[in-house]
Amino acid sequence: MPIYWHRRDLRGPDNRGLARARSFDGPIVPIFVLDPTILEHAAPVRVACLLEALADLRQWYRKRDSDLLVVRGEASAVLPELAAEHGVETVVWVDDYSGLARGRDRAVTAALEDEGVDCETVHDALHHEPGSITPSTGGNHYSVFSYFWKKWRDREKRAPVDPPTDGELAAVHGEALPSLAELGFDEPEPTPPTVTRARARDRLESFCADDIYRYAEKRDYPAAEATSRLSVHLKWGTVGVREVYTATERARECADTDTARESVTAFQRQLAFREFYVHVLAFNPETVTENFDEYENEIPWRNDRDELAAWKAGETGYPIVDAGMRQLRREGWIHNRVRMLVAAFLTKDLLIDWREGYAHFRRLLADHDTANDVGGWQWASSTGTDAQPYFRVFNPVKQGREYDPDAEYIREYVPELADATAAEIHGWHDLEPEDRTAIAPSYPAPIVDHGRRRERAIEAFERARGESE
Repeated sequence: MPIYWHRRDLRGPDNRGLARARSFDGPIVPIFVLDPTILEHAAPVRVACLLEALADLRQWYRKRDSDLLVVRGEASAVLPELAAEHGVETVVWVDDYSGLARGRDRAVTAALEDEGVDCETVHDALHHEPGSITPSTGGNHYSVFSYFWKKWRDREKRAPVDPPTDGELAAVHGEALPSLAELGFDEPEPTPPTVTRARARDRLESFCADDIYRYAEKRDYPAAEATSRLSVHLKWGTVGVREVYTATERARECADTDTARESVTAFQRQLAFREFYVHVLAFNPETVTENFDEYENEIPWRNDRDELAAWKAGETGYPIVDAGMRQLRREGWIHNRVRMLVAAFLTKDLLIDWREGYAHFRRLLADHDTANDVGGWQWASSTGTDAQPYFRVFNPVKQGREYDPDAEYIREYVPELADATAAEIHGWHDLEPEDRTAIAPSYPAPIVDHGRRRERAIEAFERARGESE
């Protein structure tokens, strides 16, 4: 009889770890561990998502005359106890790649082996695990995405796998799930998205029937809502990566123009980007707190607390930046183009350390994923792998005009500007104080001058690179 230990794979179908557990004698005992050493790095919105996904997965098991045993305690302590209680000889789980997860898994493996229990791990969350796509010149991973993408795109992808049948699951009965409060968390500030298997499948199917064909053209326009919104489901594993890729391939087959097929490829490229950052983190776990690309000198971050507070509150006086920060606070999610923009504004216009922004995102994002968030923040701050060059600084005014030309997205999240024209919104930085007061008296003036701050940022990075005195 094996234990199957769920972690970030909260589904039955297309679960390679669960499929591996089927190969052992005896019915499978499904388990999830609420480990305090992991939860101390969590945030209310994500724990709320986790509890909903666990409740949904529990129902999936109960419909098959089994249950998901949800236990609290350090995994290295409770898993050996559960193995002994159920007479289990093997524990199976899916690999995770962050330093925190790997440390936990080493401790679990040692504790189980001390009790004579075998451990089996499976790669499931990625199509191609870390170390499988490497430069021909040597090294553990690519540092330039375009090279990684060419190999990722051409590698064969596994097909989705079937879930266990009813008779392959143990007839166990779990206790009620704890509440947020019982786990020591406050109610989340953002409204948590629905994180269930049904919602994940609905999102995937609706996206692949429609928006995927305009993804390349519309994905950078936040008001168009042309993105998949699958990130939170990939985060928690309520949908499998093989399911997603298979659905995109079916969409490609149904496409009736080359433009539509190219749009499908553009979305698949983003799936590859997600895996690229996991490969980088797997071999560089220190980049959660350290720059991937170290400069000759320290970057002279200013870390002005008042400016950081204005950025967090969405009160910078740059409408597209503020819309993004308020969307984060409201929904626990931000459109990807706007994520890049608000990160660039913090690290370049305000010259505030990317780690401050990463910590804020980690607290509020429902789809926070260590590899992708670290990769994204280090990209924006010009400290990461294949990062934005330090001298290319996003202009928030130009970005707003280009990607939200009618200011629909801005008005949605910055209600103070609901009655302003698009020209007034995009020209907010140039208006006279009395004009701003007449148009939107409660919305602030820009807290910085972008042109001046851009020059200062470039000078700061040149000093860090040892290119100027």
